[in-house]
Amino acid sequence: MSIQPPKKCQVCQVNRVAWTNPRMDFCYSCLPGGPVAPPPCRSCGSPDYFSQGQCTRCHPGAPLHVGACRGCLAWGVYRQHSWLCWSCRWWRGHYDISTCQFCGRESRINGQGACRLCWENARFHQQVGRAPDLEAALRFGQQLFLANLQYDQTGAARRRMARERELREQQPAHRAVEATEARQLLLFRMQPGHGALKQRALTQDSPLLRHCEPVLREHADRNSWSPRQTNSVVHTLKLLEAAQEWHGQKILASDIAASIRYGGTLLSTVEVLDAAGLFTDDRTTAVERYFAKQTAGLPEPMLGQLQLWFDVMLNGSTTAPRRRARKEETIHLHIQGMAPIWRDWADRGHNSLAEITRQQFVDSLPGTGSNRVFADQGMRSVFDILKSRKRVFANPTRGVPVTSTKATIPVPLDTAKVREALNSPDVTAALAVALVAFHGLTSPQLGAIKLTDIVDGQLTLGDKVIPLARPVCSRLSAYLDHRARTWPNTLNPHLIINRKTAPRATPTSKLFAWRNLDVKPQALRDDRILQEIFATGGDVRRICDFFGMGIDAATRYTAALGHPDLNAESSDQTPRTQNPT
Repeated sequence: MSIQPPKKCQVCQVNRVAWTNPRMDFCYSCLPGGPVAPPPCRSCGSPDYFSQGQCTRCHPGAPLHVGACRGCLAWGVYRQHSWLCWSCRWWRGHYDISTCQFCGRESRINGQGACRLCWENARFHQQVGRAPDLEAALRFGQQLFLANLQYDQTGAARRRMARERELREQQPAHRAVEATEARQLLLFRMQPGHGALKQRALTQDSPLLRHCEPVLREHADRNSWSPRQTNSVVHTLKLLEAAQEWHGQKILASDIAASIRYGGTLLSTVEVLDAAGLFTDDRTTAVERYFAKQTAGLPEPMLGQLQLWFDVMLNGSTTAPRRRARKEETIHLHIQGMAPIWRDWADRGHNSLAEITRQQFVDSLPGTGSNRVFADQGMRSVFDILKSRKRVFANPTRGVPVTSTKATIPVPLDTAKVREALNSPDVTAALAVALVAFHGLTSPQLGAIKLTDIVDGQLTLGDKVIPLARPVCSRLSAYLDHRARTWPNTLNPHLIINRKTAPRATPTSKLFAWRNLDVKPQALRDDRILQEIFATGGDVRRICDFFGMGIDAATRYTAALGHPDLNAESSDQTPRTQNPT
């Protein structure tokens, strides 16, 4: 147990050094003249090499090496838990170190003067209805045991649960909660007192909790919630019951968000109430707030027309003429380009978009820049929808040439920044950077990867199978070890998870792994595509097949071949990438 974990490789900062005696500062993958395939474990033959000729299960300094508990000598604890079982961790916080009166060991001693090993042996031989006899139990020696597997020999816990069950059965039956969408409007709302609300939640009965308890338990078991997370949802449900003005109403998302100031939790409670059929989502999205801000003060006819356009763009239309819903980012950019034009027309005395002529539309567009593109595209979508809904007489954008977008030439990244990001101490960030730098994945593809998509060193994306590069495999192995240690009971099928998504089945945000890095996924993907362009001499068909893009997008990257600065820079660099097929 005294053997410390070996140092990390000075090159990759991911794997442990190949051996420590004699001293070595590199792993097998980073050995000078390598990489070299590591040998199998000399103890068990496992290919999961760790250091000094042993695997992660056999090396005493590895995180998964099994050892004995320092408190009760039980077998089956790990270094990551300080070589203590769960019971000894509790003893460490409640008892002091002294000499056991029965075995003479220096350990944590309880009120009876016994260490935990002697106490467990006494409990094992304890007779029903009698106190543990420590002297008699230790007469013939001590029996060691496996960690975290002790149970109640006397049945005290079972009898306590039986009494609680009898008390519940004796209580009168409660009527089930009948939720309704109807709500009583309030003349004014007064925030309840912090202490009074908490006291009510602790003392009064909660029909809401009784109604949601089966759903809560089933949801917690299915997603492997911790007791702390489950108890947080229980506390939040009690707070919501205590804060309700009229019982029987569905719980609003805004009410759950307001309970956070009293110690409530939002996401887990929303999942439980939604599964129980008691949740109403009244939250407004960022684009809805942005639209309301930009249209404030406009004339009523113009506001109604813009509201119609916004509803069709956000939710789509299933009635003729049908239209698909657009992404919120697209709607936001359209509003950003059109908002100055709306306010200018309103200031000039126009109350409706039906009054706008073709010349007024042309004159209102900005001169140059991206705002001209956003305004042109947005106004065309507005008048197309209004004309199809017969809210305007004519479409003033008809026949006007579409504003062309000026394609920019991507530039490669600084190799030092890419290398620094690849060797990041954050194993999640290092894996994300490696997948994008070597295989050109997009951030949505990165967040959608599941554990079952990676088999035998190959990543499956749709109908494409990508052999993972060796640096990617080493970082993937380090991340999977971190994932198993941090969230051993998670059922989230996605590869990359965090503290919020571990107890759920949802993916992380697109930029979760990139928050503390100087590079962004799109810039790194552009750099990967440029390296492929320089390596193949501008083979557009190959770029389209490798990276799943269209001809127009690939042509934008091939324009870099004619740039003298980029050609001079690329001639000094050696390709560091690997084909993703």
